[in-house]
Amino acid sequence: MTTTATLSIRRFEASDTDAVVALWQEAFPEYRDVTRPQRNPHLSIANKLATQPELFFVAVFGERIVGTVMGGYDGHRGWLYSLAVDESLRRHGIGTRLVAHVENALTERGCPKLNLQVLSAKDDVRAFYEALGYRADAVISLGKRLGELAEAPAV
Repeated sequence: MTTTATLSIRRFEASDTDAVVALWQEAFPEYRDVTRPQRNPHLSIANKLATQPELFFVAVFGERIVGTVMGGYDGHRGWLYSLAVDESLRRHGIGTRLVAHVENALTERGCPKLNLQVLSAKDDVRAFYEALGYRADAVISLGKRLGELAEAPAV
């Protein structure tokens, strides 16, 4: 990262959609897989804007969106979703700052614990979160697709 531009974190705005979709398609290859309708980035954005949009953040470097994170809180536990950082800018602290930002936002809401899920094949992602103090809980994650996505393949 150059010193002429500064990094800021702010709430997602609708005008950010194209840049966020492009970032997610780079960071999450499954978002490019048309056989997985549950991995539609436009649907993910629409759903987040309908539920706690104030917990959807983007990292902006200069004029460019270079990271995202979403949080959720149901009054019992918080969740962290869609942490993504532009591949060319990884290992510069952007992901760490995004995680801290959503942790602070959830702490302000009284959230006592933050959960997240990492695909088991992504050891590097797990190592990132472990370096930030996250630990594997002794739980098994179960899921069930509902509605029109009920027939979508699991993964």
